[in-house]
Amino acid sequence: MHEQWDVVVAGGGAAGLSAALMLGRARRRVLVVDAGSPRNRFAAHMHGVLGNEGTDPTELLRRGRQEAAGYGVEFAEDTIVRAEDVPDGLLVTLAGGGTARAQALVAATGITDELPAVPGLAERWGTGVLHCPYCHGWEVRDQRLGVLATSPMRLHQAELVRQWSDRVVLFTAGLGELTPEAALRLRSRGVVLVTSPVTEVLGEAGRLTGVRTADGATVELDAIFTAGTPRPHDGFLDSLHLERKDTPWGSFIAVDATGRTSHPRVWGAGNVVDPGANVPVSIGAASMAGAMANAALVAEEFDQAVAGGGWPEIATPEFWEERYATADQVWSGRVNQVLAEVAAELEPGTALDLGCGEGGDVIWLASHGWQATGVDVSATAAARGSEAARAAGLADRAHFLAADAATFDTSQLYDLVTASFLHSSATATRSEILRRAAGWVAPGGHLLILTHAAPPPWVHAHSHRFLAAAEEAAALGLDSDLWEVRVAEERTREVTSPDGEPATLEDGVVLLRRTD
Repeated sequence: MHEQWDVVVAGGGAAGLSAALMLGRARRRVLVVDAGSPRNRFAAHMHGVLGNEGTDPTELLRRGRQEAAGYGVEFAEDTIVRAEDVPDGLLVTLAGGGTARAQALVAATGITDELPAVPGLAERWGTGVLHCPYCHGWEVRDQRLGVLATSPMRLHQAELVRQWSDRVVLFTAGLGELTPEAALRLRSRGVVLVTSPVTEVLGEAGRLTGVRTADGATVELDAIFTAGTPRPHDGFLDSLHLERKDTPWGSFIAVDATGRTSHPRVWGAGNVVDPGANVPVSIGAASMAGAMANAALVAEEFDQAVAGGGWPEIATPEFWEERYATADQVWSGRVNQVLAEVAAELEPGTALDLGCGEGGDVIWLASHGWQATGVDVSATAAARGSEAARAAGLADRAHFLAADAATFDTSQLYDLVTASFLHSSATATRSEILRRAAGWVAPGGHLLILTHAAPPPWVHAHSHRFLAAAEEAAALGLDSDLWEVRVAEERTREVTSPDGEPATLEDGVVLLRRTD
């Protein structure tokens, strides 16, 4: 599991997967943390879900996971126990001991229905014991139906259930005092009122048969509707001090029409913020929440770009020339630590460094026995590399060319072709440039690609989707009969941030060997 994500989605039910799908399609790096216990897991079929009438809820989740994974969404079988603010976004801690950083969080963790302590009730939850007539009423239409009141709100549930059957019994003990007007209203449509509390739910052969009441009576039923007390799974958000709202069902996190909470990086969707939301409502709300989380990150990234907060993913040669020409020195002049570690294990020969900048890597290679050539789109950068090579007494072994890597070509083959943190050009994608570079590797030679596997910790948001090393290797699409993957892994290195503070970078290292 990568530590840095654009968005962490807490919960992998219908709401969580809907948000993840939207975010994945927006090319966000998304982690879904799911404990695998959706609220509707007790039901064998969903109803009222357009296009999925009668579908097993687990099948919907299976398809949803598959669809989200198709857009790069990743999954962790775990539970988030804490989410907290950190300088670069949010940090979530998992029950399994891991952590993950994210720029945004979508909470879709659902609720638990806390049922009355009546023997036999919980065991038949989702089968003979039901909560939503819209979800289950058709299947028990015209049958003997009961309504077990758990609060004064359940008076409405009794009236609603009457729409599906004219044989309805309301157990009123949980209503409190029933006014004569309310009793008359119910009896006017044939609803039978039983005042004695229900003490047991009865059944045989896997089906509900009735209930027993405190006065010893047995009431025969085919199904009974009730409502548990909804307990939202939102304790992991306590440290963020989100605003809450009081509802007839209890206290829930407050969200606006887009699902945004009082925290600018946190959205909520589904039953964790709306206990009355069914599957289609949850899907729709989470789709909006995912889209709005992406929109907020997009705005943040543009704000940072305007402020000059990062390197562009795609830029013209003019941009890079201005970047170098307007600064006395852009890079430290030291070799990249990871390149030095990898190259030290190779037999020195000829080397080509694409996007060499001011030449620190080229000069290191030359000083360690390589005949090295550096190519950079900036003439100023290439000139500084040549001057540094002369100053180091390596002008005969370190050479520099000013050329666009997208159009550069050579008939020479090299024992090592390397590209460190190469950006796309204005005329070709990064993958296209690297595939062309692979053609300049001699048989038995190596292609070394160094990348950022995650954004620097001092960058709060970034529009680029950082690839893991294995993804980098796969994106090249090289012939596996001609190329051997020797290294595809992430490595960390200690650096100093722009503010002068110690920081850790995560690099992706891909080393491929041409076998023929």
